[in-house]
Amino acid sequence: MKNQNPFLKNQSVRLALCVALLGTLTGCVGYYDGPRAGVYVAPPMVVVQDDYVYYPDYECYYSVSRHQYAYREGNVWVSRPAPRGVSVNVLLASPSVSMTFHDSPAQHHAEVVKQYPKKWKPAGGNRGQTHKEDQRDEHGDNHGK
Repeated sequence: MKNQNPFLKNQSVRLALCVALLGTLTGCVGYYDGPRAGVYVAPPMVVVQDDYVYYPDYECYYSVSRHQYAYREGNVWVSRPAPRGVSVNVLLASPSVSMTFHDSPAQHHAEVVKQYPKKWKPAGGNRGQTHKEDQRDEHGDNHGK
């Protein structure tokens, strides 16, 4: 008589033991996709410099690239899609000058106010006509209006 373990005599028990052992062994293997052939290249960053038009009568700046007006409210500088206290048409009819700086108007305002005080007029007296071409945006109109 052979010496066999009575526990392993039952076929269903042996099958369950094999399945459990196989599941344990295959559960330890991780998934490996292999090396990637391509290299990720980030899209180029587009840096748009601000370009401002200043309206001395209203101490208001317009950013042509951002389509935003920048001005002081009390001691705080704000940037909004419309000027406060004046309509866009009135602002466009007032004297204006293109600025050469490309950062925040707050950084340059003290110098700008000295050079272009309120009631400043361009040489020749053309009110509101000096920079109309500069104020046109990519749509060919003034300030996207």
